[in-house]
Amino acid sequence: MTTMEIGKELVALCKQGKNQDAIDRLYSPDIESVEPVAMPGMEQTQRGIAKIKSKNQWWVDNHEVHEGVAEGPFPHGDRFIVRFKYDVTPKHRGKRFTMEEMGLFTVQNGKIVKEEFFYTMG
Repeated sequence: MTTMEIGKELVALCKQGKNQDAIDRLYSPDIESVEPVAMPGMEQTQRGIAKIKSKNQWWVDNHEVHEGVAEGPFPHGDRFIVRFKYDVTPKHRGKRFTMEEMGLFTVQNGKIVKEEFFYTMG
């Protein structure tokens, strides 16, 4: 698959709420994921498919998602950006908020090898 094809499939799966399927289909076993800050109980940079699946499961377990939007991909060589917007309520504190996030994905050998997230909340 080309970088653009991978980006389109990622966006399509995320629009359907199938983020775990996207990880299974599109991510390299050696994926690296970088967040702007460390999440509770996790390093800021996660490496390996098992840790990425765990991080995704943590998000699902700790947030009620009222709406999720994915837009893109916006390609540039072996990378692409996807814009995400989530309307969520954390299950542990209950204060609903909107989160916009940009994901920069790097592709090598037909798989996503790195994801970097940029976001604000408010």
